[in-house]
Amino acid sequence: MFVRARKGCDLDTQEMPRGSGADSTSTGEAPGNVLEVRISGRTIWQVIGAILLTLALLWTVNAAWGVVSMVLISFFFSLALDPAVRSLTSRYGWRRGSAVGVIYVAGFLFAAFMIAVLIPAIAELARAIGENGQEWLNTIDEQLEDWFGVEVFGASTAGDIASSTDEVLGEWADEAFGAVLGIASAGIGLIFSLATIAMFTFYLTAAAPQVQQAVLRLFSPTTQQRVGWTWDQAIIQTGGYFYSRMILMAINGVGFFFTMVLVGVPTTLAISLAVFGAFVSVFIPAIGTYIGGAIPILLTLALQGLTAGIIVLGYVLLYQQLENYWLSPKISAETMSLNGGVAFGAALAGGAIAGPMGAFTALPVAALISSVISNYAASHEVVYQSEQGAAEPPAAEPSE
Repeated sequence: MFVRARKGCDLDTQEMPRGSGADSTSTGEAPGNVLEVRISGRTIWQVIGAILLTLALLWTVNAAWGVVSMVLISFFFSLALDPAVRSLTSRYGWRRGSAVGVIYVAGFLFAAFMIAVLIPAIAELARAIGENGQEWLNTIDEQLEDWFGVEVFGASTAGDIASSTDEVLGEWADEAFGAVLGIASAGIGLIFSLATIAMFTFYLTAAAPQVQQAVLRLFSPTTQQRVGWTWDQAIIQTGGYFYSRMILMAINGVGFFFTMVLVGVPTTLAISLAVFGAFVSVFIPAIGTYIGGAIPILLTLALQGLTAGIIVLGYVLLYQQLENYWLSPKISAETMSLNGGVAFGAALAGGAIAGPMGAFTALPVAALISSVISNYAASHEVVYQSEQGAAEPPAAEPSE
C-alpha cells in the first residue's frame, strides 16, 4: 500500500524510480516528482492494537474508579502526613512505619474525643430547636423590628407561626430519620472505604522513599530531576496547606468558643458551634467564611438576643481581618502562597470536578501547579510600558 505525495514534503518516504509504477507522463507530472509512502500491514495492526489497548485501559479505569479514587485520596493524605513523619524520624530516630502509627493513634484519639463531645452537643441543639424554635423565631422577629423596623413574619401570620414551625420540624424529623437509616444501611460500605483509604495512606506514607525511587527509575536522569523536584514540591505545598489550616482552625475555634460562652451560650452548644464554624471557615475556600460565621451568629441571636449576636458578629469580622492580614501570611509564608483569585477559581473548579473532596484538595494542587509553572516556564524581561500606568515595582529582597 502506498500514498503519492509531492516531493519535498516532510515524510519518511522514498522516491519511486522513474521507470516503475504509474506512467508519470500520463498524469501530467514531471518524472521523479512522485514519492511513495509505504504502510505495511504490521503498522496497521499496531495502530489498531494501540487503539484497542487505550479503550481497554479507559474501560478498566472507569470500572475500577472507586478504587482509583481511593488511591488518589490516599496519596494526597500521604503527602500531607509526610512532613510530620520526617520530623518524627529525624528527631527521635523512629522508623517511618512507627511514626505513621503514632500519628494514626493520635488522630484516632482526637476523632474519638470530638465525637464524644459533638454528639451530645448536636443532640442538645436538636432538642433546643424542637422545644424553643417558635420562641426563637418570635424573638428574632421582635428584635429586628425594634432595632431596624424590619417585620419578618407580620402580624397577620403571627398565629400561623406555631403550626408552620411544627410542620417544618416534623418534616425535618422524618427526613433526618430517613437519613439515619440510609447511613446505617451504607455503614458497612463507608467503613470499608475509610479503612481502605487508611490502609493505602499508611503504606504510601511508610514506604514513601521506596515508592519515589521506584517511580524515578522509570525516567532518565534529567527527567528524574524534574519529577523529583515536583514530588518534593507536592509534599511541601500539601503538608504546608494542611498544617497551616489546622493551626488556623484551632485558633479560630478557641476564639469562637470563648466568645459564645462570654455572651451566655451553653457550653455544649458553644463547643459544637465553635468546631463547626472554625472547620468550615478554614477548610472550605471563599464561601466557607460566610457559612462558618452565619450559623453560629444566627443561633446566638436566637438564644441570647440581638446584642449577643452582634458581639459574635464583631468577633467574626475582627478575626477574619486578623487572619487575612496577619495570621495566614505568617503561618503560610514558607509553605504555600497563592493568589486570591486563583484560589477562588481553583476551589470552584475542584468542587465541580470532584465535589467536596475536590474543593478540599484544590488549593494545594493549584499551589503545586503554580510552583511548577514558575520554576519551568520561560521568563523574560518586560519591555512593554502600558499607557494606563506603570505596574507596582516588585518588593526588594532583603539583603543578607
